[in-house]
Amino acid sequence: MRKLLTLLIIVVIIYAIGRTARLFPPQSGTSGLQFPQLGSKTSEKQTILSEESAVTHVVEKSLPSVVTVGINMTTRTRDTFSLDPSNPFAPFRRTPGTQQEIKQNIGSGFVATSDGLIITNKHVVSETDATYTVLANDEKKYNVEKIYRDPLNDLAILKINATGLKPLPLGDSSKLKLGQIAIAIGTPLGEFTNSVTTGIVSGLGRGITAGSPYEGFVEKLDNIIQTDAAISPGNSGGPLLNSVGEVIGVNTAVSAEGQNIGFAIPVAIVHDLIDGFNKRGGTFEKPYIGVRYKIIDRQTAVVNELAEGAYIIEVVEDSPAQKAGLQVEDIITEFSGTKIKGTDQQTLTKLINEHKVGDQVKLKVWRNGEIKDLTITLVASP
Repeated sequence: MRKLLTLLIIVVIIYAIGRTARLFPPQSGTSGLQFPQLGSKTSEKQTILSEESAVTHVVEKSLPSVVTVGINMTTRTRDTFSLDPSNPFAPFRRTPGTQQEIKQNIGSGFVATSDGLIITNKHVVSETDATYTVLANDEKKYNVEKIYRDPLNDLAILKINATGLKPLPLGDSSKLKLGQIAIAIGTPLGEFTNSVTTGIVSGLGRGITAGSPYEGFVEKLDNIIQTDAAISPGNSGGPLLNSVGEVIGVNTAVSAEGQNIGFAIPVAIVHDLIDGFNKRGGTFEKPYIGVRYKIIDRQTAVVNELAEGAYIIEVVEDSPAQKAGLQVEDIITEFSGTKIKGTDQQTLTKLINEHKVGDQVKLKVWRNGEIKDLTITLVASP
């Protein structure tokens, strides 16, 4: 009976201990196992590893498409003057400057097409008397055969003799958000090829003035991306990438007064650059006809018994317009089969820009109540 009572007491004690353990689980610092909670070190480590793997994947995929731009040019040092006390009639002695050959890496770029078009900044290739080279990631060096400089933006297209290149995919800069990952690849200081820096998109729609008046190059740029990914001289022209390896901008400038304040031209401008380049048959030359005009809308035309279209205010001397027979007070009603409507003052300009230099375009022109058919040959804008 005593043994039975002892066994019963032991069972009660075990039950009580088990119930207490369920009601009061082990706390932090006590013995016992716990599953990781949201915000724990394990979760943070997993997030960091995920970000790291995304960056390394982008870098591995993009490096073959990022290039270094080099310059070859000959300069002459300034003449120097020194005092010659032995010659009182000509006390200053002139020492001619010496010629010096410059051959160095100066910027970055990236492959835009498989047949050898490279995107970079215009200021990287601004020296028209120099020759340029492109150094690929595989150490192959190419001579730049042609340079197409965008007159409106700090961008340029370089043409090299190469095939089978791997172009970088272009993203959509209109969908950028503050705080998203930004990855810059290039050759900072013209020395450290294939350098990678990371950061975030710090600002959108910035307006900046880039360059230096002492170097003779200053350009105002609008709608620029700001990033804290480290950008240095030599990174200019290289790509700014998002977390999936798409180009979102072209690195172009860095603040001289602050740290980690860099700027990139949105990739939307690169899209327009390449589209315009292809439409114009591989050139940035813009077509030109040589007139000043004002669009007449339908209501004004009806009231004044005129035709709706582009009213010619001035015809430039020796221009394609003059050679085609256009006159002041003519109204261009149709350009290359498209009627000119009075809803947009830039209508005629836009229609001209859809063509390339050398195109022959048919016009319908209203003159003194009659419609005349004219043909005009587009030339490069002066």
